[in-house]
Amino acid sequence: MTLNDIALTTIKGDETSFGAYSDKVILVVNVASRCGLAPQYEKLEQLQKTYGDRGFTVLGFPSNQFLQELSSEEKIAEYCSATWGVTFPMFEKTKVNGKSAHPLYTELTKTPDASGKAGKVSWNFEKFVITPSGEVHRFRPTTEPDAPEIVGLIESSLPA
Repeated sequence: MTLNDIALTTIKGDETSFGAYSDKVILVVNVASRCGLAPQYEKLEQLQKTYGDRGFTVLGFPSNQFLQELSSEEKIAEYCSATWGVTFPMFEKTKVNGKSAHPLYTELTKTPDASGKAGKVSWNFEKFVITPSGEVHRFRPTTEPDAPEIVGLIESSLPA
């Protein structure tokens, strides 16, 4: 199985696949509405607005594995829209760790971060940048979405 073969369900219940975004530079992030890092939503949305028309997208995956997400997809969607003005694609609540982890996260967590550490997602707002060539780059939760290493990677991976 490749990343592109992995089935996804949007926050509104529509079926799609990771492959539907394969021509883009993708920033996958596990989000949580009640997390202290939730203000990162603002920077994620800014990246979407800045680079979205150039072949980039943020993909948000709400997860309650750290017990900081709202109870339903409807509440999550309302919170993201009303509080942060989120326009990037959001998906159904997703398990990011453990035996029942979503296949996307089973694959992504094989990628080591800058210090060489792979394995489970450590907290909410862990980020994975996937280039159109399929390269995966991992950034831990405290790395802000607008950090130079993320922005530089996005910019260098977009078409000129």
